Amino acid sequence: MSEALALWSYLAREPLLWLTLTLSAYIAAEALSQALGRHALANPVLISVILLAGVLRVTGTPYNTYFEGAQFVHFMLGPATVGLALPLYLNLGRVKRALWPMLAALLAGSLVAMLSALGIAWLFGVRGPVLLSLAPKSATAPVALGVSEAVGGLPTLTAALVILTGIVGAVVATPTLNALGVTDWRARGFAVGVAAHGIGTAHAFRIHPTAGAFSGIGMGLNAILTAMLAPLVVGVLF
Repeated sequence: MSEALALWSYLAREPLLWLTLTLSAYIAAEALSQALGRHALANPVLISVILLAGVLRVTGTPYNTYFEGAQFVHFMLGPATVGLALPLYLNLGRVKRALWPMLAALLAGSLVAMLSALGIAWLFGVRGPVLLSLAPKSATAPVALGVSEAVGGLPTLTAALVILTGIVGAVVATPTLNALGVTDWRARGFAVGVAAHGIGTAHAFRIHPTAGAFSGIGMGLNAILTAMLAPLVVGVLF
C-alpha cells in the first residue's frame, strides 16, 4: 500500500499525468455518450468533469496541481476560438442573406444572458465581485475571463460559471428547441452558440453540420459583443 502511495505521489508531480488523464477522461466520456445514443444528459464534457473531479477528490490532489499539468488544454482554447472564423468564412453568403435577423437575435441573446443572470443573482442577495462574475458567463472562456477581470469580477469563478453554462446549455438545447418547434438548423445552431459557447457548439456539430457551423458563428459574434456590452451593462446597473 505504501509503495502504491509513493508511486502515485511521484506520478502526481509529473505534468503529463494530468494531461493524459484529461484526454483519457474525455475519450471515455465520448464513448459513453455514443453508447447512450447521444442522450442530452450524456454530455461528454459533463461526464469528463465528473470523472476528473472524482480522481482529484479520491487522490486528494489540489486543483492547482492538476491545472499545472493540464494547462496545455487551456492554452488551446485561444487557437480554437480564433479557428471559429472558418465557419463564418465558409458560410459568409448564408450569413449575409440572414444578417439582420442574426444581429437582432445576437443582441437579444447577449443582453438576456447578462441581465437575467445578474438580475436573478441580485434578487437572491448576491453582491460584489461574485455578482459581477456572472456578467460574461455566456461568452467563450478566453473572452469571459478577460471581461470578468475588467468589470471587477473573479476570473476563477467566471471560469467555473462558463463551463456550467455550456454544459447546461448543451443538455437543454435540443429538447427546448424541439418543444418550441424550431426546425431551421441555422436558427438552432446560432441560438446554441450564443447561449452556450464552445460546449454548446461541440454539441451542435454532433447534431447537424449546419447547426454546428452557425453555432460557431454565434459563439464568435457573442464573444465580441459581450466584450463590448458587459462593461456598459455593469457600469449602468452597478
